[in-house]
Amino acid sequence: MGRIKTTQIKRIGRKLFSLYGSQFTENFEENKVKVSGFVNVQSKKLRNIISGYVTRLAKSHKDE
Repeated sequence: MGRIKTTQIKRIGRKLFSLYGSQFTENFEENKVKVSGFVNVQSKKLRNIISGYVTRLAKSHKDE
């Protein structure tokens, strides 16, 4: 089992993906830089969690 994402992470991730979905890729490292540019995140851990969720969204939408 994986870690469960909080509602806040999912809400921010979905909003970023709906606004900037075409700019996100399946590469976590690139998405980290983009998330920190779009959102003012105070901690690296929170930024990484959001980036991981956005990366997961990008991978799932690639198949569609």
